[in-house]
Amino acid sequence: MEDHTPSLAPKASAELLTVKDMLRALREAFPVFADNKPLAIGIDKQAMAIRPDFDKKLLKPAIGLHTRSISYLKALQNATHRFNIDGTSADPVTPAQQELAAQQLRERFKLGAEKRRAEKAAAEAVEAEQERMRKLATLAEKFGRK
Repeated sequence: MEDHTPSLAPKASAELLTVKDMLRALREAFPVFADNKPLAIGIDKQAMAIRPDFDKKLLKPAIGLHTRSISYLKALQNATHRFNIDGTSADPVTPAQQELAAQQLRERFKLGAEKRRAEKAAAEAVEAEQERMRKLATLAEKFGRK
């Protein structure tokens, strides 16, 4: 079996400063993360067994960040099995887990759409206020000359 556990280049895991750095290291070390495959329950323990140099305090939040990503949730909603750290098949994905992933995606997309609508409305309000100020300035200029 091929070894997919590259070292953390020049910086050791203790020097990793952020959760995003840890997630990047996970994606480099393990193809199941890079490929957004549904992860086996307890994948953090598997990762620590292979890479004890990883910072445990950053590992769980990094996995959480990964499993809440849109690409991961899309993969999970359509998957039939979860995968171990080495890429082998693990437990099946239940219909309830698939539905939960689909629900989280719907909520994410709904919130995104609401945010875009609110931003558009705010931009339109700013534009309307600027137009009103231009009209007032024109009126002031017209009637202020006399």
